[in-house]
Amino acid sequence: MEIMAEYGPILLALGVIFSLYMTWGIGANDVANAMGTSVGSGAITVRQAIIIAALFEFMGAVLAGNSVTDTIHRELVDPMVFTFHPEILAYGMLASLLASALWLMIATARGWPVSTTHSIVGAIVGFTIAGVGANAVHWSKIGEIVTSWLISPLLAGSIAFVLMLSIRHLVLNTDAPFQRAKIWGPAYAFLVGFVLSLITIYGGLSHIELTLSSIESFVASLAFGLLAAIFGKMMIDKIEMDREADQAFYYASVEKVFTPLMIFTACAMAFAHGSNDVANGVGPLAAIVSVVNSTDLTLFAHRPQFAVLLLGGVGIVMGIATMGYKVMQTMGTKITELTPTRGYCATMAAATTVAFASKAGLPVSTTHVAVGAVMGVGLARGIGAIDLRVVGGIIISWMVTLPAGAILSALLFFALKNIFS
Repeated sequence: MEIMAEYGPILLALGVIFSLYMTWGIGANDVANAMGTSVGSGAITVRQAIIIAALFEFMGAVLAGNSVTDTIHRELVDPMVFTFHPEILAYGMLASLLASALWLMIATARGWPVSTTHSIVGAIVGFTIAGVGANAVHWSKIGEIVTSWLISPLLAGSIAFVLMLSIRHLVLNTDAPFQRAKIWGPAYAFLVGFVLSLITIYGGLSHIELTLSSIESFVASLAFGLLAAIFGKMMIDKIEMDREADQAFYYASVEKVFTPLMIFTACAMAFAHGSNDVANGVGPLAAIVSVVNSTDLTLFAHRPQFAVLLLGGVGIVMGIATMGYKVMQTMGTKITELTPTRGYCATMAAATTVAFASKAGLPVSTTHVAVGAVMGVGLARGIGAIDLRVVGGIIISWMVTLPAGAILSALLFFALKNIFS
């Protein structure tokens, strides 16, 4: 208790710095995973991706990031174990942030699309086992999270596969694909606005004191969907058939129709990503804030503060603006060849899966989801369309991340404990 009274402000300041460092890493690595399909399909440029991510990642983090942050904040370990030594929890969360951020910096520099979720979950488990023992870990919750890591890429891949087949049936394999694309384009834009809105606002946004009934949520989502459809139609109506381009590639004009739709899915993916992965950077900070403000760990039942989510949004934006382009290239161009139609399917599927997980409070790996979605699109063209060597390298980087985060976190925990004790 005396340690918290003496060093509390210092620990809090370090928490803010490490959290910014971590969310910068998320922006540099994981946001690139989220936006890579849009860039790789040619729908938007890297600069446009940065602008879109800056706005919608921030909105997702602040408006819908509370549930997953709450999970990272207080559901992975039992805070009551630290009742007599709350400083141990503070050291551990600091170590987890720094360990994850360092690993992300290494991975980003090498262009590896690693999982920030794996990194932070592994780090928290690592310091807990090293500091107080395995019994303090909520293994049932860890089991839920690990299961979601397995299910989420399969779900995203399945959604992307079905969407790709629907575009083939409704648009590509018809007598007049360009005309059919202009007819169905607004419907696909509606799908983006409606599905993402419904998942995000269903049941209300309690942390900003906005409570909606099921009917109100549905009506509001319907309005967002219609708004997206109207804007989509306005953009699509301006597109004219390019017969010269169609001679080189029969569906060139169709792809032009889906290019503006990729802007909608890029916004949706950025929002969904911000709502889920901001927790990886600010969840431990929320725990540190709780410990410093009150050594009564029963207050862990309280939700994370709005200012913490705000800080996470700022850090993510800084990350993508400075280093995000490296991993964008891997995700957007190296797994399978992407066009706007394929990019739409992959990004829509990934955004839907991540947003659903955020609503459920599950910190899924956006990297898993994005890769699963891209592979689903590739499978719609046949297994030969996927570069399995690239996928294999990405999977290896995922497997390494969990133990790397745990070991590094444990070492940093002991270092911090010796410094402040």
